This record gives sequence, structure tokens and C-alpha cells, in this order.
Amino acid sequence: MKDKRMAIFYAIMAAVFYAVNTPISKILLNDIPVKFMASFLYIGAGIGVGIMYLFHWKKEDKKERLVKSDLPYTIGMILLDIFAPIFMMAGIKLGTASNASLLGNFEILATSIIALCIFKEKVSKMLWVAMGFITFSSIILSFEGTGSFQFSYGSLFVILATICWGLENNCTRKISEKSTYQIVVLKGIFSGIGSFIIAEVTGEKLPPVRLIITAMILGYVAYGLSIFMYIKAQRTIGATKTSAYYSLAPFIGAFLSFVFVGEKLSISYLIALVIMLIGTAFVVLDTLMKNHSHVHSHVITHEHNGVKHEHIFEHSHFHKHFTDEIYHSHKHSNKEIETMLLQAHMN
Repeated sequence: MKDKRMAIFYAIMAAVFYAVNTPISKILLNDIPVKFMASFLYIGAGIGVGIMYLFHWKKEDKKERLVKSDLPYTIGMILLDIFAPIFMMAGIKLGTASNASLLGNFEILATSIIALCIFKEKVSKMLWVAMGFITFSSIILSFEGTGSFQFSYGSLFVILATICWGLENNCTRKISEKSTYQIVVLKGIFSGIGSFIIAEVTGEKLPPVRLIITAMILGYVAYGLSIFMYIKAQRTIGATKTSAYYSLAPFIGAFLSFVFVGEKLSISYLIALVIMLIGTAFVVLDTLMKNHSHVHSHVITHEHNGVKHEHIFEHSHFHKHFTDEIYHSHKHSNKEIETMLLQAHMN
């Protein structure tokens, strides 16, 4: 139970850290080209978590470190993380920060569908209900009016980014048992370098050093710490549930866009927030509740007309309970035992 609660905490904090990305990036994109912006965000994440790793690597179990068999998922993760932030920055540049934040919820559906269809991760009925609430809340906001969902090139780029990240989430899930530090450092440095090369080839102008440093600090918080905690959560509760908790990020991002960029919040935002919280509550329940089935076997011995009889009763039982324990004990009431003895006597 404690591990799952910590995983929920990590997932929510990942959403909070990532939420600062869109409003602040919107401001920085006035002076930093799109591809360079994506590059500095990821390089900042890689360097920041790399410094954290310097204080941790001696304590790390060697079994946690990435090996050759992890290479395909690692390469896939890096390649997808080269293009996803470029698409997202383009979407933020061409549209509004709040619109980009809200459209980011398509990442939840992308992650879940890819997890189900490609990686065969089980998606429970309760989780599908939660997805329904989360999606419905996004639709309410998406068709609001001013600053709402307008299917423009900006919206298209954001959706492309969410699809890339949906696939990337599942690639990362496959290696999430390994060193979180190594995953984030490799993802940050190599994805950042890839975006940097694309920026140079396409002729983007390098921004001033002070803006580069600002973007890298933002990258450390919004990408480095966010990804670090996201992977920590994935390790315990899987890609689908983690992405569902992560759905809080667009709402936080929209609020921060109101604070930093001056974009308006509306009554639709508050209504959708309530619906989103209902969906999140379903995710919490699905995360903490454990499906459990077992067979009870009861042996009752008694003497009838001088002859000993032995009766074995078996019945299966399925239920959900809030526990991480596989085995648990319980007692039958006296009435249940009396009924069993009566049945045994009649037989």
C-alpha cells in the first residue's frame, strides 16, 4: 500500500513539475526558436539529473543499470523524445499556452491505447471509466470559445507530440525497472543533442546565453524532475495509470497560463476541473484496490453410526481489497460452520 501511495505522489508531482513548461515556454519562445527551445529543455533535464546521479551512483545496485538488451527501447525512447518536444514547442508557438496544455490530455488516451494494443498492458473497466471522465473534461475545455480548441496547425502539432509521448511512455515503461537516473540522463542529453542538430541544419539562430541558461533550468524542472518522478511512478502502477494521474498537468498548466501569460480562465474550466477530479478519483481507487481470487477448502470429520466420515468443501471467492498482500486470513461465522456440519451429516 505504501509503495502505491508513493507512486501516486510521484505521478502527481510529475504533473505539477511538467505544468510549468507551457506558460513559461510560451514566454521564452518569443526569443528562442522552436527546435533550439526543445533542445535546451532536454539538455537541461539531462545535465540536472546527471548532477543528481553523481551523488547516487555509488549506492545504486548494478542490476539496475541499463544493459544491451535494453537498447531497442532506449533508442526508441530517445528518438521519440527528439520529435515530441519539437512538435509541442511548435504547437505552443502557433497557438495558445492554455490550448496546448489542455490538448496535452490526448497523451493519456494515446498511452492507454498503445499500452493495450501493442504492449498488452491490462486496462481495467474502472480505468476506462476514469478515462471517459478525463476525456469528457478535455472536450468541455476544448470547445470553449476564445482560446479553446481550434483545429489549427498549432493544435495538430500538439496532438502529434502527445502521440509521440504516448509511444515513448510505453517504451520507457519497458525499462522503468532500471536506473531512473540513467534513463533520464540518456533521454535528456541525446534527445537534446538530436534536437540541436536539427535546429542547426534547419538554420535556426542561436539565442543569447542568458536565455539558453533559463531554458535549461526550466528543462531541469519541467522535464528532468518530471520525467524522473514519472518513471518512478510507472515502476509501480504502470504506464496507463501514471498517465491518468499526469492528466492533472493541463489543468495546472492552464491555471499557470492565467497567472503568467494573462490567458483567461472561465466557468468551463471549473466545471471541467470537477469532472477531471472525479476521473482521477476513479484512477486512485483502481490503483489502490487489488483484485484477488482464491479457493476455500474446508475438511470436516465427524462420526456417524460408529463410522468416521470426512467431507471436503471447496468454493471460490473473488473480491477487491485495499492491500498489497497476496495472502490474507479470515474467519467463518459459527452459523457457516454449523451449516457445513449439517450438510456433512445429511450426506
